[in-house]
Amino acid sequence: MPDNASPDNATGGTAEVTAAGIARLAGVGRAAVSNWRRRHADFPKPVGGTETSPAFALREIEQWLRDQGKLAEVPLRERVWQQLVGHPAGTATALRQAGAVLLLVHERPAVWQQLRTAADDTELTGVLPAMLDAVLAARLGPEHPVRGLTRKALAPSAALVRAAGDLAAADGAPQAYTFLLGRHLDANPRQYTLTPPGPAALMAELAASAGRLGTVLDPACGAGALLTAAQERAGQESADGMEGAGGATPPADAPVTLHGQEADPDLAALTALRLALNAPGAPVRVRAADTLRADAFPDLAADAVLAHPPFNERNWGHDELAYDPRWEYGFPARTESELAWVQHALARLRPGGTAVLLMPPAAASRRSGRRIRADLLRRGALRAVIALPAGAAPPNGVPLHLWVLRKPGGGQPPAPHLLVVDTADLATGTPAGRDRPDWQSVHTTAVEAWQTFDREGGIEEQPGVRRSLAAIDLLDDDVDLAPARHLPPPAAAGGPAELARIRERLTATLARTTELTPRPAAGDTVPDPAATARRPLTTVGELARSGALVLRAGGAGTAATSGGTTLLMGAAPPEGGREPGEAPAVLTDHDVLGGGAPSGALPEAPASGPAEEAVLLREGDVVVPVLGGGAVARVVDEATAGAALGRNLTLLRPDPAALDPWFLAGFLRGTANTRQASSYASTATRLDVRRLHLPRLPLAEQRRYGQRFRELADFEGALRLASRLGEQLVQGLHDGLTEGSVAPD
Repeated sequence: MPDNASPDNATGGTAEVTAAGIARLAGVGRAAVSNWRRRHADFPKPVGGTETSPAFALREIEQWLRDQGKLAEVPLRERVWQQLVGHPAGTATALRQAGAVLLLVHERPAVWQQLRTAADDTELTGVLPAMLDAVLAARLGPEHPVRGLTRKALAPSAALVRAAGDLAAADGAPQAYTFLLGRHLDANPRQYTLTPPGPAALMAELAASAGRLGTVLDPACGAGALLTAAQERAGQESADGMEGAGGATPPADAPVTLHGQEADPDLAALTALRLALNAPGAPVRVRAADTLRADAFPDLAADAVLAHPPFNERNWGHDELAYDPRWEYGFPARTESELAWVQHALARLRPGGTAVLLMPPAAASRRSGRRIRADLLRRGALRAVIALPAGAAPPNGVPLHLWVLRKPGGGQPPAPHLLVVDTADLATGTPAGRDRPDWQSVHTTAVEAWQTFDREGGIEEQPGVRRSLAAIDLLDDDVDLAPARHLPPPAAAGGPAELARIRERLTATLARTTELTPRPAAGDTVPDPAATARRPLTTVGELARSGALVLRAGGAGTAATSGGTTLLMGAAPPEGGREPGEAPAVLTDHDVLGGGAPSGALPEAPASGPAEEAVLLREGDVVVPVLGGGAVARVVDEATAGAALGRNLTLLRPDPAALDPWFLAGFLRGTANTRQASSYASTATRLDVRRLHLPRLPLAEQRRYGQRFRELADFEGALRLASRLGEQLVQGLHDGLTEGSVAPD
């Protein structure tokens, strides 16, 4: 980067950075940045932003970090990102400019090298527009959405252009753009509704089961996740075909053609660049327009249509589109925008082509859409409805559906059956939807069911999971297609044999509970209350400062997308039966309060950066929930060791030479202790763990108390197990009696 290409020159003013950006630059958490601001009088003052989210001059921050020895050099990718954020035209516009430059570097490296070495800033931004237009038109077609790359628009971006080229040389142009676009999407979660990789890959796999993906359309392409998944699936097919041909390319191995349409012009441009950079050789055609009102591909006959359309949209064009020829199965009501997208997808398929749409569950049962659903069934267009677990895609609290459709024609008779599949119970945690679904199980269940049904025209029924239904049996007054309403339930609690086993376990657990019932005091030994009150006390905060224990807050950490596991600094190799490279389960506050096993899952690391370090538990750690106002403390056992610490939990790691963990956990649970350490807000109670009291006792005396507290924990665990088994037995008997698997005698 030349001397005149500073971050300030890149934006025509002072580049700014937020506290989150400072944390990324220095490789620390946001809490560390807050501490620096409080403790260092010479920390740079804010130059913008708000009181709750101040912005600082990037140049001042870099210099301060270097003076403090906290930064040797700003990473190139972070420098480019800060230039994007501080651009006077906005981050999206700057990212569009940087993406176009990266495409030029990728497609025509010799031209870029000539520009890079020969041109000064003025000449560079003067000749660049024509070259960018040429490469964009060649790669994306003359009607591409990447507009506004004029000499005037590029004038303040000379340093950004050069930095983008340098980043491409260091990381590769596709990787550089993936990082920048991922960071932009992560920074604006409310602006964009993204399709996660799991559902996207599943939808592409379902669409590809009918044959090779030659032409794929996403009429609501958003950030391009579905088209990217389709391209990756087609690439996998090509690789498999080459292996089957002994390394020779099969004659039909032409690259997949990707078509996308997006109403947001900025997002359409960013998505077009993403596809052009990450789908080498694949023709890419993305248009910026409202799909239902201004279809950009009216004559397209695609092999597959993949879509995650907007839900519950009232202003979709109901009044203007009453006589549109796409409504072959009926004119959708104003409240049925999703059925308008379904018919648009069918209209853009070739005969025999497959469409897979991500749909809200209400679309399968709303009365206002029953006539269209009925016609889709009569004509064999709707082939499968697959219920996904809650949390599969936004909105995460709703278990969405996948609709698999096949355009009638092509010599195929109308299909007389509908496949319904329910994967809603295939989740890693409880309650359902609170944690990330087990996508391997969801993917396998859905794909195997659809491929078998599509090949054979029917499928063996599996209670609670899948079933083939005669279309004529669904044509009642409601035409309700929700899978859960048509699947027979699995045998109650595993059937009578399983209920008998639960009863045996409950009987043994109740006997064990009786044995463990604690005595109030050992014999006639009663402590002197006055002596107890005079015991010297200390606090958790004092113990932490003295090194007798370590405090860590939970919630940080992401799972490496490559499958790598992030360990706590100084931690041992994976514990608890976890294989190396496998992401750990997460111990949540619900698990601690309910005495359950770790049930959470780490979120995947964003595409814009590496996985964050998680706090991993060790045997003997003490975990305390900080919300809710209850008196709970849990000692980590061998089975829980290796799990990651979840949100709203604090870990206390005692030094075994100074503190007994059971003694520590027992005194932390005292009602008076938690009351004096709690603060109260209008809607919640929060525990300040550092204010909790403990008596100062010799280690031998601590262990005496610890043994007693351990016995209480065993008794409490037996009570919880008895309660769970009792609930299972009662509910299982209710279900068995009502379903006929258990006789009343």
